Amino acid sequence: MEKPKMIIAGGNGFLGKHLVHYFTELGYQVITLTRKRGYRIGMLHWDGHTLGPWTKALEGAAVVLNLAGRSVDCRYHIVNQYAIIRSRLDSTKVLGEAIAQCQNPPAVWLNASTATIYTDTRDEQPANTEADGCIGRNFSERVAQQWEAEFWVAATPHTRRAALRTAIVLGAGGGALPVMARLARWGLATPQGDGRQWMSWLHIDDFCRALELLIARPNLEGTFNLCAPQPIRNEDFNAQLCQHYQPRWQLPQPKWLLEIGAFLLRTETELILKSRKVVPQRLLAQGFTFRFPTCDLALSNLLPQLT
Repeated sequence: MEKPKMIIAGGNGFLGKHLVHYFTELGYQVITLTRKRGYRIGMLHWDGHTLGPWTKALEGAAVVLNLAGRSVDCRYHIVNQYAIIRSRLDSTKVLGEAIAQCQNPPAVWLNASTATIYTDTRDEQPANTEADGCIGRNFSERVAQQWEAEFWVAATPHTRRAALRTAIVLGAGGGALPVMARLARWGLATPQGDGRQWMSWLHIDDFCRALELLIARPNLEGTFNLCAPQPIRNEDFNAQLCQHYQPRWQLPQPKWLLEIGAFLLRTETELILKSRKVVPQRLLAQGFTFRFPTCDLALSNLLPQLT
């Protein structure tokens, strides 16, 4: 029997590599669209904004998954803002064009988005759900809105679609957690700013399993929050890192110091100071069972893999 085909655009990063392994183990033929030139097994070259020979791979695909987009770990000056926006809109637009031209279009198109689309949610404000989340108006939030708008405007009537509003994904093989762990060893496992901001997150295993669910159920389409059901405050997350690593000293991280550090590191404090309080209402309604519903379970599983 021929293996179902999955196309992953932008699949060379932390999430993509995990997904390639996960869905290969499930019996998929996984093909990654990459900007890197040169022949590699399971990879096709594309530039992320123009049609080309890579479009043939989409014919008859079971799944197209778009993860393409420039990192937001940078300063938000005008040049970087433009690059962040164009990398997301262009890749989404050209995938829509490619799918629209298919004689046998893909069954499912999953397109990355971000839980950052919701506004800064403080204190005891209700968590943001897909049904009644409060959409923000700052730069990163507007990027997410434009990204999703480009996705939904695509003319692909024969392909089921889902937008993935993904929170920070925790894993031992890359992403943000290894960086957080290294800082914790250096004594930077203290509250960042006032520490009261919420953090929505998801274990890498549950991320892969959630996508498996979305692919398997033909009735699921629209927008989905991909995050664990229990957000955690920044101060509590850092306390768990501190408990694990037991650093010899603990350095305070007030907002003014973080602003200086972000400037020197050419990044933005929004990445750690914004309060992201999001819950996966639609996944829970589908009966999805999280293997790691709480952050202490996730960190207990992942941190030993980093030591």
